[in-house]
Amino acid sequence: MSLSNYIDHTLLKPTASKTDIKFLCDEAKEHRFYSVCVNSYYVALAKHLLNRSNVKVCSVVGFPLGAMSTEAKVFEAAKAVEDGADEIDMVINIGMLKSKNYVAVYKDICDVKLAIGKTPLKVILEISELSKNEILKACQICLDAKADFIKTSTGFSKGGATLTAVKMIKKTIKDKAKIKASGGIKDLETTLKYIDAGADRIGTSSGINIVTAKKTTVQNPGY
Repeated sequence: MSLSNYIDHTLLKPTASKTDIKFLCDEAKEHRFYSVCVNSYYVALAKHLLNRSNVKVCSVVGFPLGAMSTEAKVFEAAKAVEDGADEIDMVINIGMLKSKNYVAVYKDICDVKLAIGKTPLKVILEISELSKNEILKACQICLDAKADFIKTSTGFSKGGATLTAVKMIKKTIKDKAKIKASGGIKDLETTLKYIDAGADRIGTSSGINIVTAKKTTVQNPGY
């Protein structure tokens, strides 16, 4: 698979304008990224801009804290799909996980999954806020709730993806779900390490730099 097909070309800054989203979509089409990842407000615009391309639209939900009500997440996810989202990235309820209220965490994910049907659901764990045991428990809950992907991070917390966490997640979930590594991935070397560790998708705002470096490396193998 082409490296571009691993990339969710991401723009989640609160300052993102309509012009910024247009540039994002133009870049995604030019470099044939798998998707653009945007806040739910911009899903309809991104879908319109990408209408005649193969680039998918991914929307975050409950972003970046995950601390809103399940009902709010369900509404946001359903509206995003209605507006044209092809995938949903929801943030787990971190506080409920730390409170060991695993039923609430499970229900949060289940209800969103039910609301979006066959649309792929990625659940963001925010690994920088979790212990090893909490990551492992979250992975099991995600599998039980039929999540399609486990995603490492929002990119808005104190830390992003780590190779250690991706390897641990892969060992835990095996092939029962996929992995999206996100947060702090900015160069080709790091990207390839995450893919080798088991990541099926890479969330990054540095996708152009990554795929451009790949082309340069292929053209100049001695680089």
